[in-house]
Amino acid sequence: MRFETLAIHAGQPPDPAYGAVMTPIYQTSTFAFKAVNQPGKFDYSRSGNPTRNALEECLAALEGGTAGFAFATGMAAEATLLAALSQGDHVLVHDDLYGGTYRLLTQVTANFGVGVDFVNMRNLPTLDKAIRPNTKLLWTETPTNPLMNLLDLAAIAKLAKNKGLATVCDNTFLSPYFQRPLDLGIDNVVHSTTKYINGHSDVVGGALITSNPNWAEKLAFLQNAMGTCAGPQDCFLVLRGLKTLPVRMEAHNRNSLELARWLSKHPKVKAVLHPGLESHPQHELAKRQMTGFGGTFSFRLRGGKDEAFRFLGGVKLLTLAESLGGVESLIEHPATMTHASMPEEVRLALGITDDLIRISVGIEHIDDLIADLEAALNGV
Repeated sequence: MRFETLAIHAGQPPDPAYGAVMTPIYQTSTFAFKAVNQPGKFDYSRSGNPTRNALEECLAALEGGTAGFAFATGMAAEATLLAALSQGDHVLVHDDLYGGTYRLLTQVTANFGVGVDFVNMRNLPTLDKAIRPNTKLLWTETPTNPLMNLLDLAAIAKLAKNKGLATVCDNTFLSPYFQRPLDLGIDNVVHSTTKYINGHSDVVGGALITSNPNWAEKLAFLQNAMGTCAGPQDCFLVLRGLKTLPVRMEAHNRNSLELARWLSKHPKVKAVLHPGLESHPQHELAKRQMTGFGGTFSFRLRGGKDEAFRFLGGVKLLTLAESLGGVESLIEHPATMTHASMPEEVRLALGITDDLIRISVGIEHIDDLIADLEAALNGV
């Protein structure tokens, strides 16, 4: 089946109890045994739940994996995967990534005796040189948040396999509709399903998908042992959002690219960071690795924090808020919002400066979005 069909039907046949077309919310903590020592398919909702199972099967199908796991948040998904590491292990992480992931790695994972180093994975010789004998995992994110840098996933996966290392890719920004890391050789995919997967800004969730049987066994054990799984109500909402993922992503992509092109010509905008623009230094990689460019990008204003704050205070239609991937357009200041947990010197070294604005372009009419940004820029 094609992607659009899988998004609606994978893991979601009519419910066997009464033929419900939509997967019911199995809002129960426990399930009756058939008889003494004879549990059914489900026995306790932490270990498995029919609503969650439907979501996990659908996510696995969309990413081209064999096993999917749904979690309470994106950070719960990341923490669960990192729990597969042991004291003395070493993980290499791309140096430009989401601030919450940076915080988890440096202030939680590292405290358990796991070595964490950040490296520019766009440079493969630099990455190769950074690998140690105890390195176990390469952590990638592409496009990166918020600088929209791209990583060559096929090249990184090939290097990792030659070294016997596991890999993970955060695919939140593009969703499986525009990028499938498993097809490029990556072992595990992580999502904040809060974002494009759900698409309606009304639930938080996370997911891990793999096609590696060893990782599938580890993740199933850790999800149950740690209790980081998603609840049935949240799974129901994400399943509902998934059904329209293809049509939403097309609208996000179309609006985002048109808005990026408009901003790139505005005299008060210094630079636009969007992989769909020919000016992006990795535009050719984007065309090769992705089937679309997503709905989130960043741009730099001419000026500093004062100008950025004045601009952000002038938007009316766009909502000043963290997160991304909803049908409504959101705008934010990474240095003081999504990446505020990063030390200032790290942010500045990466280029997350006060002039940087990140925008999650919704599916409103493009003319209304341009008019709102035009009015806000006039106030700068």
